[in-house]
Amino acid sequence: MTDESTPWATGLTVAGFVAAVTAVAVGVLSLGLIRVHPLLAVVLNLVAAGGLAPTLWGWRHTPVLRWLVLGAGVGVTGAWLALLAMTLLG
Repeated sequence: MTDESTPWATGLTVAGFVAAVTAVAVGVLSLGLIRVHPLLAVVLNLVAAGGLAPTLWGWRHTPVLRWLVLGAGVGVTGAWLALLAMTLLG
């Protein structure tokens, strides 16, 4: 029996960094697409998320990659909420 503890501090730091980078990337790319056409931004975001979801879902149990998956999920969700808020507030 092995006694492997979860590296919460390191893992959450990695997840936070990945979340920040992902949120900025998705936000900036989406803002550029919104200037072309808002529906284009929505469709391409859904296609990108749908394409990445199966890969990320498979990685969620791998010890190191699970922190990247957490960060990517939080980053994309945060970017989408920020874009929705900006759209609703004008």
